[in-house]
Amino acid sequence: MRALFVGDVFAKPGRRVLKSYLSQERQKQNIDVVIVNVENLAGGAGITVETVEELFKSGVDVMTSGNHAWDKKEEAHIAFKKYYYLLRPANYPYFEAAPTPGKGSVIFKKDNLKVGVINVQGRVFLQNIDCPFKKVVEEIEILKKETPLIFVDVHAETTAEKQALAWYVDGEVSGVFGTHTHVQTADERILEKGTAFISDAGMTGAYDSVIGSKKDQAIQKFLTGTKVRYEPAKDNVILCGVIVDVEDKTGKALSIERVQWQEKVQSNN
Repeated sequence: MRALFVGDVFAKPGRRVLKSYLSQERQKQNIDVVIVNVENLAGGAGITVETVEELFKSGVDVMTSGNHAWDKKEEAHIAFKKYYYLLRPANYPYFEAAPTPGKGSVIFKKDNLKVGVINVQGRVFLQNIDCPFKKVVEEIEILKKETPLIFVDVHAETTAEKQALAWYVDGEVSGVFGTHTHVQTADERILEKGTAFISDAGMTGAYDSVIGSKKDQAIQKFLTGTKVRYEPAKDNVILCGVIVDVEDKTGKALSIERVQWQEKVQSNN
């Protein structure tokens, strides 16, 4: 099986280049499964029902997210309840009196294979939610009853936390992919027991930007220390992610390759 994992899709430019890539490259690259992080899908902050629906129609199989998924709170609550294959981090607290919408893992069928996906969120420099290490093991135990093909999106600030979690579950899952920092790392590898890993899959959006937003706005914020309203940048749009080959029966990763795919024609839309 060959899986594509796409890093944080940022606003309309990110959605556009993802759809272009899937229409032009999915068949060429023999990609079976498409997993995409979407926490910045709508306007660079949060998700909406409309934008989630747009990507599912383009051929995405499962969407993961993170802390910014809640930036459009009402839309997020509707989307997480509506779409079975849209995930939020599994380690968000859950209380019956105030249940967090959505779920943190899912199994779906692709051809004759079952594929599991888990989403967890780190705690270093982020909210002090439930332990991602404990939660990911709980989710793995559930999914492994049905399939050895399991992928994890660990949405976290620090490379250390993401690397530690990957080593912690090495050999138990097919791949662990970091998201959130929007800068693709160059440490893709197969760990000792057969798990594919990259500290950050990168961002899918405008490369001529500051992590997706217009450069001048980000510079103004750093120069003045004041609050600045960010808008998505539009130039030099690139899809970032990884392609992983996995042995169907064992779930062991055979290879991992970084992807940076640039739109052939720029657009101001």
